[in-house]
Amino acid sequence: MPAGGRPTVRSRRLGAALRQYRQAAKLDQPQAAEVIAASQARISRLESGNVTARVIEVRLLLDAYGVKDPKVCAKLEELAKFSKKRGWWHEYAAHLRPGYLDHIMLEDDASHIRQWHPVLIPGLLQTQAYAQAVITGGPATLSPEYIERLLEVRRRRQERITEGGVKHSAVIWEAVIEHPLASIETHRDQLSFLLEVGQRENVTVQVLPFSAGSLVAAAEAFAAFSFDSESAIEAVTMNDVMSTSVLESPYDLEVYSSSFDLLCSSALSPEKSAKLIRSKLETIEEGAS
Repeated sequence: MPAGGRPTVRSRRLGAALRQYRQAAKLDQPQAAEVIAASQARISRLESGNVTARVIEVRLLLDAYGVKDPKVCAKLEELAKFSKKRGWWHEYAAHLRPGYLDHIMLEDDASHIRQWHPVLIPGLLQTQAYAQAVITGGPATLSPEYIERLLEVRRRRQERITEGGVKHSAVIWEAVIEHPLASIETHRDQLSFLLEVGQRENVTVQVLPFSAGSLVAAAEAFAAFSFDSESAIEAVTMNDVMSTSVLESPYDLEVYSSSFDLLCSSALSPEKSAKLIRSKLETIEEGAS
């Protein structure tokens, strides 16, 4: 059973890929079971992510399915090898929603993260003060200890950005830049940080202007993840107040890939976005003088 007694995003990704390649090879589950000398039930559980495939099972199945691409084979073997790996987030697992843990695991595995947010600065680009305003701004009453734990998780998540281990592309609605979420000081510092982090080689920040009109309502906030040198989106997460949903079906991935491409093409260029943010900062500083 995957770590934690429930399918992990890694075991689900592996299972979905094995199912896809089996079906492409026109083999049924009983035939696949014969390849690894197991029961049909095990194949079913492997493909659903409810159990983790051993590396040797992955090799045998991919060979039987005619999958010869060494990059594909290496990627799926790595998923099998690390499906049960305990990441840094496990020390916080008792205090975080399972869906949020899935989101963090996807972030930790990703080579490219794309985010659209019409309401907030994305979490990976937030200052600590802004993050605290987001965390404490909800309807729930949280203890100071729990708030600090959530802030620490946010800091740990941001290490992938600061260390350059992942490419991050963010599209943010102009209203997020224009209207302070918290105090003017917090907003000013957040915009300054957004300009700073946007200069990193692995970070791209674009602002969707008010002139984009109803496009802002075309998609709720989401994050999309790619996991290797290819740019194809392989998972999407959507968050609300109570839960995080992970979308992995080909149809969903195609829809959100197209949505992000449309948002990027409709947004200001990174250079014009930075100019707009600087203009807002100047307005704030003029008002404070």
